[in-house]
Amino acid sequence: MAWDPWQREVLEAMGHRVYARAPRPEDVVPDDPLAHALLRAAGRSAGSGDAAALLRGLPALAALRADPAAKRALWPRLRALRHGAAQG
Repeated sequence: MAWDPWQREVLEAMGHRVYARAPRPEDVVPDDPLAHALLRAAGRSAGSGDAAALLRGLPALAALRADPAAKRALWPRLRALRHGAAQG
């Protein structure tokens, strides 16, 4: 259950400890310069709600680092994502 700020304040005043739910590993954007560069190229930031899902849909970061052809093939897809982000 998610508590709003006022509810958290009241619960803490009553002596209850309010826990925050940890994000699922698949919802975390890796702290990797290439991942952040890909998100910027797609018109997103690491804080975007769909950032982790977007990265999961792309080739693995290690594959992009190792294969220049895979990186070149990715650019049209990133441009389309950026265009969609600008319109939405």
